[in-house]
Amino acid sequence: MKKAFVTGGTGFVGANLIRLLLQENYSVRALVRSGSRLSNLQDLDVELVEGDLNHPDLWRQMVGCQYLFHVAAHYSLWQKDRNVLYQSNVLGTRNVLAAAQKVGIERTVYTSSVAAIGVKEDGIADETYQSPVEKLIGHYKKSKYWAEQEAVKAVQAGQDVVIVNPSSPIGPWDIKPTPTGDIILRFLRRQMPAYIETGLNFVHVEDVARGHLLALQKGRRGDRYILGHQNLTLKQLLDQLAEITALPAPQRAIPAWVPLTIAFVDEEILTKFGKTPTVPVDGVRMATQKMFYDASKAVKELGLPQTPIPTALHDAVNWFVKYGYVAGRPNKVMMSGASHHH
Repeated sequence: MKKAFVTGGTGFVGANLIRLLLQENYSVRALVRSGSRLSNLQDLDVELVEGDLNHPDLWRQMVGCQYLFHVAAHYSLWQKDRNVLYQSNVLGTRNVLAAAQKVGIERTVYTSSVAAIGVKEDGIADETYQSPVEKLIGHYKKSKYWAEQEAVKAVQAGQDVVIVNPSSPIGPWDIKPTPTGDIILRFLRRQMPAYIETGLNFVHVEDVARGHLLALQKGRRGDRYILGHQNLTLKQLLDQLAEITALPAPQRAIPAWVPLTIAFVDEEILTKFGKTPTVPVDGVRMATQKMFYDASKAVKELGLPQTPIPTALHDAVNWFVKYGYVAGRPNKVMMSGASHHH
């Protein structure tokens, strides 16, 4: 029996990955933080172990597993979370990889992010591109860069690690939700009067999960693979959502300096008076860049599937409606017929 150890299984990518592994007859042991919400893993045949990424005895939890998927990461764009980002993402990754090495895990797939690659000023970045770390906006991206360097160091020391860099996943089981899920929810709840001119690479979360398994099976040791699909401006994404849901898309673009000013006042000034900020400065600074990526290496070398983005949006919308994220309007939101689905 093939046995995989998964960190971050209660998260968006992790929950989809675990479902895929079970479907493909892997047995799964998942690391969960004590007291974490397990709604994403309910009723699944998974062995849960409680623990912490930084625990010195973490290796004991991995005994008997052949493979490791280190998916867990802390996400925040708030300045005040700088320390916990480095603690979880960089030191946590170092400890997880050391534990895997100690118990003889045969191969690890490490989940980095396109955030670690950075934005290419004049266009589209692939795996060969690396933004200088000082140009990465915010401590989340910097922490993901330094965490990926831990994986690179492990490879140099002889460990079998493959690195995957998902872009912005869309689809079911986004319980938090992630920033992309949040865009979809705001759209569904009519809380998006205008949009910022930005662009992202989007991908169905099930393709990201499949990309992890393909990386385990076919990835080259030490290589990085962007798990993405389509580059779209935020406006194009919202227009696709409008088509799926028959709800109107916001028509007005707001210049980035407006939210940037709001965010600055919010995070730099009002927090000093004990107000909880609502818009992180780094979030807006990031939004002014078009974050476009090229996933053709993963498509060619791994066979990464490229499910159409409207299908991903459709699956996300249906999941949010089904699980009660959108109050009282399921009939309007549900798309008539899903004949084009998978």
